[in-house]
Amino acid sequence: LLPRCAALSRLVLHMESLETLEITMADKAINNMTGEELSRLVSEKHSLSILKIGGCSNLGFLNLSSSSLNVLWLSDLCSLSESVISCPNMSELSLCFTQQSTECTDLVSLMDGLGRSCPNLRNLHISSIQLSNEAVSALEGANLRGLCMLSLILGSKMTDAAVASIVRSCASLALLDLSGSSISDSGVGMICKAFPHTLSRLLLALCPNITTCGIQAATAQLPLLQLMDCGMSLRSNLQNEKQGAYFGEINGRIRLCPKLPTLKKQPMRQKLIIKHDNLKKLSLWGCSAIDALYVKCPELIDLNLNTCTNLHPGIVSLFHEAVKLVAAFTIINNLNILQSGCYFSAQI
Repeated sequence: LLPRCAALSRLVLHMESLETLEITMADKAINNMTGEELSRLVSEKHSLSILKIGGCSNLGFLNLSSSSLNVLWLSDLCSLSESVISCPNMSELSLCFTQQSTECTDLVSLMDGLGRSCPNLRNLHISSIQLSNEAVSALEGANLRGLCMLSLILGSKMTDAAVASIVRSCASLALLDLSGSSISDSGVGMICKAFPHTLSRLLLALCPNITTCGIQAATAQLPLLQLMDCGMSLRSNLQNEKQGAYFGEINGRIRLCPKLPTLKKQPMRQKLIIKHDNLKKLSLWGCSAIDALYVKCPELIDLNLNTCTNLHPGIVSLFHEAVKLVAAFTIINNLNILQSGCYFSAQI
């Protein structure tokens, strides 16, 4: 453990038995590690099983080979000329790319190679504005049938065609995150039909083509659903809306969206009805197109209505026996909450 080493400029590790290495970047810190240095680190540490590194903007390429590496997280990646990850025992991979307009990594080739080089992947998280239907189609060819958690976010070029590829390539997803994509209610319907017996977490934040019909269909057709995030998907006001936290990441922590994609304006005065026996967390953050909400979820412990600025006073109904937490009402003072035998609390 070397916390808060702001002046650290070089680190040499003579540890043959090193199993876990995690490097996070402080504000304004710079990681000068190159792709060659990362390749050498992975190849020389034969016991390394968990590697998490932030600030990877200077790598230039990825060429990693390891039989011991089980978990790999790399963030702030940018314009990789080569992406080869040959780790047959890897179960979790997270690659987060920058949102710069110059980012040009070939995700099609990356996805295509994962099946051959990482056949035992169970959790896959990729954040990139370069995500597209073609990239997801390549994932279908990778034949990663063992995936349980799939997170492909900020790919506004992904449509329902990407969902079709996911449905064909994944047999039993428990978590699916397509936040920032352009899928529609039809795509949501495909998800519901493909994973009714396994899917417990569905994250569709920042998806402007989804309507209340798609959200209601998901809660009606996915009986095991415990977490659903539709933050910023139902928006009527395109200006003066700030970023905020929403459910996400493959490990279930809260994340921030630093840059919102271009979203379309949805019809005002939409009504949303959510009925579910197992749902525990529901995020409708920033859904300003909703003016009426009915929630009947006996297991609900977290309801996020932050900046749902057009919810009409007196038309928010919560019907369940024990709400432990209803979080983040920015307009709580202007709402009349109608309850039926339930405990309600709000934290701002």
